[in-house]
Amino acid sequence: MAAQHTKPNFSQHQVAELVKRLFQLTPSEIRSLPSYDDQNFYVAAVEGGEYVLKIMNSDDSKNTNLIEVQTYTMSFLNQNGLPAQTALPTISGQLMSLEEMDCGYGCQKYLVRLLTYLPGAIISKAPLTPQLLYETGKTAARMDNILQELEHPHLGLLQRENFIWSLSFVPLLEKFIHVLDGDPLQEVVKSVIHQFKISVVPKRSTFRKCINHGDFNDLNILVQPDENDGYRISGILDFGDMNSGYYIHELAIAIMYMMTEHPNPIEVGGHVLAGWESVFPLNEAEKDCLFVLVLCRFCQSLVLARYSVTLHPENAEYLMISSKKGVKILQQMWELGKEQVEKVWFQSAAQISDRK
Repeated sequence: MAAQHTKPNFSQHQVAELVKRLFQLTPSEIRSLPSYDDQNFYVAAVEGGEYVLKIMNSDDSKNTNLIEVQTYTMSFLNQNGLPAQTALPTISGQLMSLEEMDCGYGCQKYLVRLLTYLPGAIISKAPLTPQLLYETGKTAARMDNILQELEHPHLGLLQRENFIWSLSFVPLLEKFIHVLDGDPLQEVVKSVIHQFKISVVPKRSTFRKCINHGDFNDLNILVQPDENDGYRISGILDFGDMNSGYYIHELAIAIMYMMTEHPNPIEVGGHVLAGWESVFPLNEAEKDCLFVLVLCRFCQSLVLARYSVTLHPENAEYLMISSKKGVKILQQMWELGKEQVEKVWFQSAAQISDRK
């Protein structure tokens, strides 16, 4: 989550100049794409090819080794059969370039990469059929399994101690919870954090560790129509929240964001879970903590979006996308309770698995 005045604000003219100077490509079309902390542009080149120019915020641009790991990871997944972007080298052979620019608050340095453009629409634009939800869970588990084989000299940077978006550090939300002052949801969030401390933390030693994408959400998954009048996953975007975590974290994140896009959110968990367990079955401790971890991700989304709006009020609409939808679902899950929601999820997953 970028601090104030760190988000880049490059003009289309500056983007065209960057693309020409760094990659010797002449843009025939440039258009802005949404981003939480960074700046993204679609670029079509006269020479052929479609790309995404990604300009990192000035805070994250200081972590060149971490960005290098993320960029390598995308290529590694691509080589192992998952639809991730790859970076185009600059004319000097580098996969990223540190560019100095004054975006209105003094000269700052921004990391720039040109990534391959993946076709498709974000999954939130497609009907979330049971099959597509199943494929979402399956793809997330496949991704984490592949990442177990990842080797890189800077892999240790993914430990990311006290990373605010990691489900390992949910209690860090307490220092931002004042943004909910006067909102009845504040008590729910406090209760969820308490549940995390008493029911998840003691069981964490039995969770299986892995590298997490960390943000497998409805804006970071692309889909395309398939030959059966359904949709298939055609792209996985945005590895900026990668961290060393646990398999169960990735599943909880995927379920939470798919719930925000579904007319019957409670039903979603069983389909995603069935897809996930077709690749990586959960152990008992992981199953027992899934409900609270999904609630925790709703709380992270809600609290951090509200906080980000105080820093970037001009970007409120984008920042609050998941959060607005999540408020009602968080309340609904909390009122239904762990036993009832788990019954829906686990019975549904078992039935789906029996049919496969």
